[in-house]
Amino acid sequence: MNGDHEKEKKMPTILLSTTDNGVIEWKTTSWNPTTGCDRISAGCDNCYALLFARRLKELGQPKYQRDGDPRTSGPGFDLTLHPGALDLPRSWRRPRHIFVGSMSDLFHARVPLDYVQQVVEVMRSTPQHTYQVLTKRTRRLATLSAQINWPDNVWVGTSIEDARQLHRADDLRRVDATVRFLSLEPLLGPLPNLNLDGIDWVSIAGESGPNARPIDADWVRNLRDCALQSGVPFFFLQWGGTTPKGGGRFLDGRTWDEMPVRRERARV
Repeated sequence: MNGDHEKEKKMPTILLSTTDNGVIEWKTTSWNPTTGCDRISAGCDNCYALLFARRLKELGQPKYQRDGDPRTSGPGFDLTLHPGALDLPRSWRRPRHIFVGSMSDLFHARVPLDYVQQVVEVMRSTPQHTYQVLTKRTRRLATLSAQINWPDNVWVGTSIEDARQLHRADDLRRVDATVRFLSLEPLLGPLPNLNLDGIDWVSIAGESGPNARPIDADWVRNLRDCALQSGVPFFFLQWGGTTPKGGGRFLDGRTWDEMPVRRERARV
């Protein structure tokens, strides 16, 4: 394994919590067949990946030497394909839980469909692993999904940070994946009209970092109750704050660590 990948593996991801030294708590590995992105909504304002890309560029990491548009991206964060990283999961024989694109968005407009299909084929060829694909670009996800045969070992999800992005859940429902999930992170406002039909997992987290925006406990409670009433597994990651663990992760005196159950799909 090269040093570049070792550094990426210890970075926080969009979905899951990290310890203060950057180690993922229950997710084994990050896999980045693409790097770089562009901000598209409020949830991107304090993007951790953009910050890490800047640091990795300064360290001379070759995958982070192309600068993105300063209006939406930044140093080392231009959208870049890495075909040389495609086969990496095939070298991991023991089962891993793999987050796809912790430093990018696979459904960015500049990622060609044939490249997305190559990524999916790697996931299909490694059924011992479980993959999570998370995107904010759900319109493109839904459009391209008709040309993607999602393997059973892939979870597909989207981020929703406030009520302006509820349409992303509607797009996600059009995707034929065995697990569809919502990452409500960073949660920046209430979501009273969230529809969980066709959703298999909900994960919530407050923002962390020096510019973390506040989260309201009632927003979280209302969403937890919505998930419980809908029979959707609920995972509360963190309250957030200056550090990821600063506010802890107890909600009403306990942790919430429910995990999704794979749906059976109709076979043609």
